Amino acid sequence: MPSASSPRASHRAPSHAAPRGAVTALRTVRHAVLGAVAVVILIGGVWGSWGTAQYVMLTKGRERGTIEVTRCGADTCHGPFTPLSTGAVARGRVVIGRSAAVQRGRTYTVVLKPGSDEVVRSGPAGVLYAWIPLGGALLLASVVVAGGLRLARAAWLLAGAGILLLTSAFAVI
Repeated sequence: MPSASSPRASHRAPSHAAPRGAVTALRTVRHAVLGAVAVVILIGGVWGSWGTAQYVMLTKGRERGTIEVTRCGADTCHGPFTPLSTGAVARGRVVIGRSAAVQRGRTYTVVLKPGSDEVVRSGPAGVLYAWIPLGGALLLASVVVAGGLRLARAAWLLAGAGILLLTSAFAVI
């Protein structure tokens, strides 16, 4: 009869340890779920940015001009629209979203959203401002990639891109 201290008994795995295949499966599921979360965050950033970016980046056939901000409310500012592109029509009052970058008394180049009296900033400042939600999503996704997926280089790349985008937008605006 073998004793409890025999060499054979000491090589057994503890009864509470999970089988090696289960650990691998759980790791794979964790990577898949957190990878999907990171992708959804990035898609949300693109989706949030594209609502404005499409007007700023795809300006062909759109009314371009300037707005001189004359009044500002809690969420929006107003002013007259002066056309710069052919086919654009002058308007007495258009609306631009209020942000730290929009100040009363200043003039901005803008693009008119089709079928409305709402304008968005154009040029480099408008492009960078439109992509700010993506910059935030890049930073958030970098945390998921670093903490959940343990991919430090990819996380640093995402974070660097987000910081670069947000810093550029801040500097230009």
